Amino acid sequence: MFDTLSDRLAATFKNLRGKGRLSEADIDATAREIRIALLEADVALPVVRSFIKQVKERATGTEVSQALNPAQQVIKIVNEELIGILGGETRRLRFAKTSPTVIMLAGLQGAGKTTLAGKLGLWLKGQGHSPLLVACDLQRPNAVNQLAVVAERAGVGVYAPQPGNGTGDPVQVAKDSIEHARTKQYDIVIVDTAGRLGIDEELMQQAADIRDAVSPDEILFVVDAMIGQDAVNTAEAFRDGVGFDGVVLSKLDGDARGGAALSIAQVTGKQIMFASNGEKLDDFDAFHPDRMASRILGMGDMLSLIEKAEQTFSQEEAAKMASKLASSKGKEFTLDDFLAQMEQVRKMGSISKLLGMLPGMAQMKDQINNIDERDVDRTAAIIKSMTPGERHDPTIINGSRRARIAKGSGVEVSAVKSLVERFFEARKMMSRMAQGGGMPGMPGIPGMGGGPGRQKKQQKQAKGKRKSGNPMKRKAEEAAAAARREQAQQGGAFGLPAGQPGEDFELPDEFKKFMG
Repeated sequence: MFDTLSDRLAATFKNLRGKGRLSEADIDATAREIRIALLEADVALPVVRSFIKQVKERATGTEVSQALNPAQQVIKIVNEELIGILGGETRRLRFAKTSPTVIMLAGLQGAGKTTLAGKLGLWLKGQGHSPLLVACDLQRPNAVNQLAVVAERAGVGVYAPQPGNGTGDPVQVAKDSIEHARTKQYDIVIVDTAGRLGIDEELMQQAADIRDAVSPDEILFVVDAMIGQDAVNTAEAFRDGVGFDGVVLSKLDGDARGGAALSIAQVTGKQIMFASNGEKLDDFDAFHPDRMASRILGMGDMLSLIEKAEQTFSQEEAAKMASKLASSKGKEFTLDDFLAQMEQVRKMGSISKLLGMLPGMAQMKDQINNIDERDVDRTAAIIKSMTPGERHDPTIINGSRRARIAKGSGVEVSAVKSLVERFFEARKMMSRMAQGGGMPGMPGIPGMGGGPGRQKKQQKQAKGKRKSGNPMKRKAEEAAAAARREQAQQGGAFGLPAGQPGEDFELPDEFKKFMG
């Protein structure tokens, strides 16, 4: 959703790099480009004005003028101000002191409330809670049935005593659901309310009546992130008519310009709490302003990636795989293990989305978007067409076996040969990393720069190098060596050139624990 904004900001910051000092004209030009980028992204005008004012005030102050790298300091300021307009701190759900906690969903028809009720239920279930979905949308055709199907897919309870389709009292259903939750030992009640195509008096009255009947601990306003500035107007109307405690952005994976997400927290004074970014029930997570700002500026989202990995991979399985790879040249690591690892990664979500969370990947956006997710399925089909013996020892796969495997998996013989070759290469590289050898071509980084043998070889080469006896030539060699050292020191994080966004950023405390 923020691709266009990210591209414009990246182009703006690129013009700043390499400048040892920023003039007032440089800052004005940068502020103008950022203003245009935000307006093109459909961010509300008052929010843009406030944002640009803050950036200019800080950029003309001492924190930039006295900085060693002014361009990076400006990027840091923009990052911090983006976090501010997105809400600042991450807002957590408030739970009732005595069960059940009541969460009411409100919003217009088509915003995705019913699907989001299932996503929120699944997310809370993963947090160790026992949620109950309540069908209070009794007007939209088949809304009750839809909620029942969503609840079944999420594996959570549903309370739907009325058939809906224009009949039944939603206020009474909401009121009765609280006692039902207490009886059946549900600790969270999620009330799905009706919506309209637009704001009207009847919608507001019904929402207010349900609110008064159940006294919710949290009222979440669900807004379609793709409807632009109208999302902000609708949010203001709901805030004044019914009131809400937090915002949930749905359809964040769409191709709209994303201005609503950047405007809504600042305009309404209510923070974005959750974001839905896909069609699957698990495409849903808590909204972190700092992580979203990092994504917009092309610095990735490593914390979310690590959390996904922790939820998917068990430490026991990871230790078992590591021991197999650390064995003699990793030969104990088989195609069965490779398939298991691939399926675990697939559980984390779309490959392109996972790659998009890595720092610096914004520069490879086109390649990432062209990734064919079905390649994983084709690879799995090839491996599953092999016999147990072939998976354990792929070296026995000859021409006739390749033909049989290709026929069984519906691919060309060349695809089978390519897979086996890639497996051997991947196993060799992972084994080297597991044994502390590191990845080839990446010396100088702990755990990534070659094993003891490589280091000794480099030391031997360094010792064997002789200095020239010609003073002029020796001086030129020393100058070239100094230039190479300076260039190496200026290199950015993750292999990016110096001056990339985020190079001077200090790791958050919650990230440092993963690096220990």
